[in-house]
Amino acid sequence: MIPRRVAFFTDSFHEVNGVALTSREFVAFARRRALPMFSAHAGPVDRTLQEASLTTFEFHRGPMRWNLEHDLAIDFLFLRHKNRLRAALTEFHPDLIHITGLSDAGILGAMLAYELHVPLVASWHTNIHEFGARRLGQFLGFLPGSMRSSATNWFEHWALDRTVRFYRLAKLILAPNPGLVDTLRRRTGKPAFLMTRGIDTELFSPAHRSRLDQDFIIGYVGRLSPEKNVRLLADIERCLIQAGMSNYRFLVVGEGSERSWLKANLRRAEVPGVKRGLELARAYASMDAFVFPSATDTFGNVVLEAMASGVPALVTHEGGPKYLVRPGVNGELAASAEEFAARILEWARDPGRLAGMRAQARETAELYSWDAVWEDVYRRYEVCFPRADAAPPDTGQRFLSVAV
Repeated sequence: MIPRRVAFFTDSFHEVNGVALTSREFVAFARRRALPMFSAHAGPVDRTLQEASLTTFEFHRGPMRWNLEHDLAIDFLFLRHKNRLRAALTEFHPDLIHITGLSDAGILGAMLAYELHVPLVASWHTNIHEFGARRLGQFLGFLPGSMRSSATNWFEHWALDRTVRFYRLAKLILAPNPGLVDTLRRRTGKPAFLMTRGIDTELFSPAHRSRLDQDFIIGYVGRLSPEKNVRLLADIERCLIQAGMSNYRFLVVGEGSERSWLKANLRRAEVPGVKRGLELARAYASMDAFVFPSATDTFGNVVLEAMASGVPALVTHEGGPKYLVRPGVNGELAASAEEFAARILEWARDPGRLAGMRAQARETAELYSWDAVWEDVYRRYEVCFPRADAAPPDTGQRFLSVAV
């Protein structure tokens, strides 16, 4: 592994979501290995910190911003940070710039890659086109169904096209599941490789399970927002009640705009908000089944966390989490509330089978190591540095011609 000088621009770092978790793990890896890294992201104040081989550049998002979620936003006036950022980055002398998407940080990273003539690497983390389409659908709830569907479909295709055009600026693209790798390789014409995720199997472990009650606990962890399709949990509950199940309880961990709706519409549920660290690990370990109704997630860090805790997962046929599930072994796939409920009933009525799936879920998680993820990323970076007799690297000179 060549210790390239990496400037890492992420749209999320301090927040509670998969991108932030992945970003923190990347920086932690660089710190452990004493690898030179420049980490640029939003923070509580404007500041630059130096710790051994790690330079941290934080910029404060001001009042002129678009709040995507309670703890996540895009600063419309992000260009005010560019000169200070460029000066710090020039002093760092990066070999490459790695961005996590089309955001204030990502655009700044792409612009500086062009200006400093260094290769741009882009990793795909969020299906922002699907994210936006679901938010738009909620906003247009007053329209007839067919009209609302046409508007959201148009927006989703338009947003995907724009995002793909932005990713074409990169010399190398990384994506979290095989389907996205194939799509981005085909639509951008650029090298694209798999970049999965890791898990802390010491923190997330069945050893934290300590249950005395006999209820069957159905768990969910994640952002409580429309694009996560969390209202399906209430539909699942209705199906369970119709089937005569009464010894169940939902444990819904997270924060977001749908939290109040869930508290009002789930009959038997705890909705405690955000949990972190050991408290979160204990919450996972207390679950009997993990339900993840999102069809837009690109990987599903929370699914892996549940599996590491010895909890089999129920996920949809769409999105990245399906690649983690081996149906009938460590979880199941479901296409509707009725199918989710049917699988839950089967598991609740067959403790022996559930015990076997719990063990298999844990074995699956043990295959995922953060160190292995980042070691592979550094190997992939070498695509950006061809042999001396090859063509010079694409430094992103088309950046200014791409309408974002």
